[in-house]
Amino acid sequence: MHDKRVALVTGANQGVGLQVTRELVANGVTVLVGSRDFARGEVAAREIGPGAIALQLDVTDPASIAAAAERIRQELGRLDLLVQNAAISNTNKRPGQSVEEYARSTRPSTVSLDEMRAVWETNVFGVLAVYQAMLPLLRESPDARIVNVSSGVGSLAMNADPAFPYRAIFGPVYPASKTALNAISLAMMIELEGTGIKVNLVSPAFTRTNLNGYAGTESVEAGSREVVRVALLGPDGQSGTFTRWESATIPW
Repeated sequence: MHDKRVALVTGANQGVGLQVTRELVANGVTVLVGSRDFARGEVAAREIGPGAIALQLDVTDPASIAAAAERIRQELGRLDLLVQNAAISNTNKRPGQSVEEYARSTRPSTVSLDEMRAVWETNVFGVLAVYQAMLPLLRESPDARIVNVSSGVGSLAMNADPAFPYRAIFGPVYPASKTALNAISLAMMIELEGTGIKVNLVSPAFTRTNLNGYAGTESVEAGSREVVRVALLGPDGQSGTFTRWESATIPW
């Protein structure tokens, strides 16, 4: 059995996932760098150095998920930490199109259902599929935690407030996929109550990543802080929270 804590970070070859992996490794965690493109995952793992292990993982592919779970079982025996970071914001946003322009083109009355399904396949169904596959490995840990990376733009309470600055971009594609992720995370929390496996939701804020065409206002380092803080909480750390930096509660 591996003696260090073992983590899997999905979507870990770039952006917040890469930064979270880097910081977890620096804190002595062995991290599986989940990447749909294995070659890119290998590059990321080499960049980080010892403690980072590339793992092919496409969260929309059941065979890829099953193979990843089996590899973890065979090579490491368990999983202590699952950081579900993999996400996409769109599949057909035009080059140069702003977030606001894209939001106007994806209103409930006009949105492409194919576009909505594609984003939800990664952001919602992919998260649930990985959870189902990795849960037996998490049950092998004496101190397991799941951190699902969400967004404040998915908060129903915040979007119901006319003063919320991002209310105008709430729509069925990315924002509502995060609302659905929040609901599924709550279902995980309820299912795992009393098991010792903790579940937390974290928003990295509007971070400059490929997800938003690098239009964000926060650096990757700043955006990753809360994910790392929650991921490193010990056995007595909170469960069932939805927070942003630093430990500020986001309403569901």
